[in-house]
Parts: sequence; C-alpha cells; structure tokens
Amino acid sequence: MKIEKSKLLLLFLGISLNVYSQRYLSVEEALMSAREHNANAKISDLEEKIAHANFRQTDAVFLPQIELGYSAVSTNNPLNAFGFLLNQASVTAADFDPAKLNDPGSVQNYGAKAEMRLPLLNLDMIYARKGAKSQREVYQYKAVRTKQYIDFEVKKAYNQLQFSYKAKEILEKSLADVKAIHKTTENFQKQGLIQESDVLNALVQVNTIEAALAKAASNIHNASEGLALLMGTNEKGSVYKTDSLILPEQTLINDPTLSLGRADIMALDKAIEATGMMQKSAIMSFLPRINAFGTYQLNDSKAFGFNADSYMAGISLSWTIFSGNQNRSKYKSYTFQKNKLEKEKELHIQQSNLELNKTYRELNDLQLEIQKHTTSVEQATEALRILNNRYKEGLASTTDLLAAQAQLSQQELLRSQAVMSYNITNAYIQFLSEE
Repeated sequence: MKIEKSKLLLLFLGISLNVYSQRYLSVEEALMSAREHNANAKISDLEEKIAHANFRQTDAVFLPQIELGYSAVSTNNPLNAFGFLLNQASVTAADFDPAKLNDPGSVQNYGAKAEMRLPLLNLDMIYARKGAKSQREVYQYKAVRTKQYIDFEVKKAYNQLQFSYKAKEILEKSLADVKAIHKTTENFQKQGLIQESDVLNALVQVNTIEAALAKAASNIHNASEGLALLMGTNEKGSVYKTDSLILPEQTLINDPTLSLGRADIMALDKAIEATGMMQKSAIMSFLPRINAFGTYQLNDSKAFGFNADSYMAGISLSWTIFSGNQNRSKYKSYTFQKNKLEKEKELHIQQSNLELNKTYRELNDLQLEIQKHTTSVEQATEALRILNNRYKEGLASTTDLLAAQAQLSQQELLRSQAVMSYNITNAYIQFLSEE
C-alpha cells in the first residue's frame, strides 16, 4: 500500500510541471528579452532621457528668448495718459492744453508687444552647459552598466534553473536505483534471507528521495519565475525548459586586470568632469555678462487696432560685484564635491580590483573542485557497482548498499552544483572586466 502511494506521488510530480505552460528558452533569448523589457533597464533609459532633457535646457545659453504679449490699459494718470497718446502717434495741439494735461480723463491703450533677449557672452552659463553635457554622459554610462548587470543576473538565473533541472534528473535516477534496491530487499525478505528492517530502510530511502523530488519541482517553478521577472515578461506560471548543465572547458586563469574603461568607472570620470565644469562656472560668475535685448510695440486707442509701431534695441553689460558670498561659497562647494568624487573613484577602483582578484581565485578553486567531484563520482559509481554485486551474493548489507547509492547521488549533486557555481562565477568575471 505504501508503494502504491509512492507511485501516486511520483505521478503527481511528473504531471505537476505540465500543469503550467512550458517552452524552451535559450540563454540568448533570455538576454534579449531582459534587455528589451526588464524594468530596471527601462528605468535607466528614462534616467538617461531625463539627463538629456536637462542638458537641452542649456540651449538657452546661445538661443534667443522671445515673448509675445497683448495688453489693454485704461488710466487717468496725466503722465501715463500723455504717454499713451505718444505711443499711439495721435498727439495734437489740443492735447497740450494745460487743463487737459492736468485732467486728461480716461485714456485707453491697446498694445501688442514682442520682446527678445539674446545672450552674447555669459561664461558661467557656457561652463554650466558643459557640466550638464558631462552629467548626461554619466547617465549614459550608468545605463550601460545597469544593462551589463542585468545580463549577469539573467545568466545567473538561467544557470540556477539549469541546476534545478539537473538536480531533478539526478534524483529521478537515484529514485529508480533505490526502488530497484527496495524490490530486491523484498524478494530477499520473502526468501528469509534478510530481515524486514532492511525492507523498511529501503522504503525510508524511497520516501526521502520522493520528498526531495517534490522540492526539486518547486525549485524549477521558483527559478522560472525569477527568470521571468528579470526578462520582464507577463508569462505568469510559465516553466522554462533550458539547455543542459554541462561541464565547461576549464583553463586556469592568472594575473587578472581591471579595465579602467568599465562603464561604472567611466561614469565616475564624467561625474568628476561635470563637477569640474560647475566649479569653473562658479569662477566665471565673477565676470561681467553681455546680453542683447529688443522690443517691438504696436499701440492703438481701440481694441485690436495697430495704428502706431515702435521699437527699441540695445546691448547691456552687467557685473555683479558682490553677491553676498553666494558665488564664493558655490565655488568651494563644487571644489569639495570634486575632491569627494575623486576619492570615491580611487576607492571604487581598489574595491573592484579586490573583487576581481577574489573572483578569479574562486574560479580556479571551482575548477579544481569540479575535477575532484568528477573523480569522486567515478569512484562512487564503481563502489556502488561492487557493493551491488556483493549484495546480490549476500556478502554486503542493505545499509551499506543504500549508503553507497546515497553517496553517489550526493557526489553527482555536488559536482552539478560546482558546475553551476563555475558558470555563474565566470559570468561575474565577465561583468567585472567588461568595458
């Protein structure tokens, strides 16, 4: 009866993955989907667009500003009233009557106005524009580095899913072996060659592996959902089929080097450059500014009438001699910020070098670990074969045979786990050394 229940459990595990939609997924497809749909990749693209839009705001350093307006005014102020008449080009001799000048009554003016301001020489704004350009490049490099990290995370998740399938495969093979041992123990027990405790021990091993198989099926679902999240897909409940987890070509690697052209380091360089430009902008704010201006007006005593026109154009020079220490303090602030960024870059490079060296050593250790586990699998396989033959001849105990089978399964899982760790570590090295 217990065996029948085990068969039902295995049947349930066998069809559990088929309840959800399954499709084959290569690592290249996963990477392409993540680059296009991953939420963090989209956020980094938006940050880059925001920085670009902020940079375009500095076009005002060179381009004119033009304003149009229309006003309707009524006044009895003598000075303004006479000015309206002048703007309307409608002054007559009667308007110079002292009584009328002192008490003009209500006078209306309807005027259209175009006003233009054109920067000619604003050195502080020119350097601020250069700083905004460098800041835009900071976000460009940040977007590149974000997408590189997403690539690494996808490769990591894909390898974890591969390992989940490999673990399930190893457990299924182990279950078949243990079931065969259990069947043999039942036959021996019926012949009175062994005790019932040996049968029960074999059945315990069957139940243990079946429980591990259930967990392995859940791990496949979890790994698939994690990969789907990285890919930015809406395929809820999807289970992805992957390529098989294979042994990599192993070559010992020495003397790792960090590229200073890596996107995150370049982003720090551009941040330092941007702060340097803002530092120069603060210095240039002590110098005069030269700007051109001009206005064109149309005035009439009636609404939407354009009887008289006038213009005014000129160039202005302004020089802020003292700004309450605002410019001086701004310069000091940018100086400290630049020094801080330079220290951060130096520390970041040191930490990155340490991380790269550590990861290379881990990769070499994993190569040796895979070799050791491969040898252990071969030895455990041979030990299981010998014990199985001795068991059939009555020269070995059921406990020894079950322990040998468990040892083989464990060594195969450890080797597969080491292969997964090797692939993930190798992908991490690519991420650390990528330009």
